[in-house]
Formats: sequence, structure tokens, C-alpha cells
Amino acid sequence: MKISLSEKNRRIVTYILYFFSLILVYAIYNSVDAPIEFNKVKNERYLKVIDRLKDIRNAQIAFKSVNGIYSNNFDSLINFIDSAQFTIIEKRDSSYMQYDRVYRIDMLREVIVIDTLGFVSVKDSLFKNDNSYKDMANIPIDGVEGEFQLKADIIDKNGYNVPVFEVRVSKDLILYDQNKDLIAQEKETISVDGVNGPFLILGSMSDVSTNGNWPTTFDVETK
Repeated sequence: MKISLSEKNRRIVTYILYFFSLILVYAIYNSVDAPIEFNKVKNERYLKVIDRLKDIRNAQIAFKSVNGIYSNNFDSLINFIDSAQFTIIEKRDSSYMQYDRVYRIDMLREVIVIDTLGFVSVKDSLFKNDNSYKDMANIPIDGVEGEFQLKADIIDKNGYNVPVFEVRVSKDLILYDQNKDLIAQEKETISVDGVNGPFLILGSMSDVSTNGNWPTTFDVETK
């Protein structure tokens, strides 16, 4: 017994097949395009975060040059930028004659003379007319209201007490609105040209370092 489809039924079947074909095409396209778009968004946001981390690094280095330690909170770091000054000095070699009681003669003594030439504000030196440093605690991504995690301490390194600091931010925050599976993959990155691990990190609480965990390609792009 033959079963024949009417013209109307054939059109319905055809439309259904077209519909599923479109779904298949979209799924294939999305599987290829989604990672490309994710990487584009990721790199753009990483560049913004790294640029902010570099501002924090410059501020921390200035803070340490004046205070001998790093700041462990953003309020003190921002207040420091607003009020502190660098001392401008000049070092020059000099010499003089001094009587030596052992040899009983005048002997030449060489010294380094340090002259204070003036002062310059930390704010003008680092940021000039840019007040963006006041927001340095905030993650510079639209839609994200979180802050960087900042720590500072003094650790023992080979018998010496040395100041260290660390700033970090989770990739989950930076990529908060992206595909969760792709975020999970990104957090497991182990690559020489990628940001390894689940965080972007500047400095270290266990080593003497002011470097970040991002590859140099990001430094080139920010320049």
C-alpha cells in the first residue's frame, strides 16, 4: 500500500528540513565564531585591566621610594599621590685633603656629595593632568563594580626583610558576561602567549617582583 504526501504536506516537511538545516548551520557557525569573538573581547578587556595595573605599579613604586614600604590599601595610595612629593637630588664626586694620624701626612679623601635641587609632586610626575588614578581601585570594565585585591607585607628573603605587594583580579569578573564554558577554558590557560591561571596578577607576596603574569605581547599593544 503506497502512502503519498499531498503537496501541502510536502511543503511542510520541506520547511521543517529547512528549519533544522538553519539550526545546524547556526550551530556550526557559532562553534567557530564564538571563540573568535570571545578572544576579541577578552584581549580588549585585558588591555584595559593591564593598563590600570601598570598605573598601580607606578604608584606603588613611588610610595615605596618615599616610605620604604608598599601601601596595603588604595585609600592610602591615592592620598599619597595627592599629597606626596619627590625630592630632586644631584650626586657629584668631590675630594678633600685630610690629615692621617697613622701616616702623619695629608691624604686625599674622595666622597659623593648629594645636593637637593628641589621638589616635584608625585601626581604631576606620574599622572600630570590625568585624575584617573582616583579610580585605580576599580576594575575598568563597563558593568563590573568590583575592585582589585591589594595586599602588601614585608617578607624574609635570604635573611633580608624586603617589602612586597600583590594586586589581582579574577578573570570571572573581567569576563562576567561571556560564555561560561569559554571562561572556564580561559581560567585553565597554560601558555607562553596567554595569561595563565584564573587571575590577572601584578607583583607577588612570596617573591620580590613588580612584574605581571601577562605575556609581553600585551605590553607592546598597550604602548
